[in-house]
Amino acid sequence: MQKTVIVINGSGGVGKDTLCHMAEKHFAVRNISSIDPIKELASQCGWRGEKNDRARKFLADLKQLTIGYNDYPLRWLEKEYEKFLSGGDQVLFVHIREPQEIEKFVRTIQGKGGRIVTLLIRGGEQFRHRRGAKAYGNSADDEVEKYNYDFYFTNDHPLNETEAIFIPFFESMLG
Repeated sequence: MQKTVIVINGSGGVGKDTLCHMAEKHFAVRNISSIDPIKELASQCGWRGEKNDRARKFLADLKQLTIGYNDYPLRWLEKEYEKFLSGGDQVLFVHIREPQEIEKFVRTIQGKGGRIVTLLIRGGEQFRHRRGAKAYGNSADDEVEKYNYDFYFTNDHPLNETEAIFIPFFESMLG
């Protein structure tokens, strides 16, 4: 199987990490996020891992500052991609929220001759009911639908049924 990078996106709480963990049961998977290096910086500023709207906005704003200054998140992702190529994993999940950052990363990997696809996870009715029409208040979360993804998966089944549905879908993405 050819090594594949999957840019995965979706609003908070739709099950992205859960689906990645399901894929790990069947494939050699590495899972990273473009926010990982930003979280390291944020912790130096007092962020303690909170996942509330205020913290999400802080992380999104800090990421935008580092993008504007020296494109740090993209440079970090490129280094992680090189590690992936030299390692034994088959799939690299890369969590990126901002449409313009997805596009930059896709172009970068394609320019290196790598195989990359994009995937949006949407929550089912229970997610829409729980979250409602409320915006998160930051572009990273509020603009996840503003990209033309290669694949879309609606996570709307009970957890005990999801793996049996997601894995065949996942395999079809890998070709």
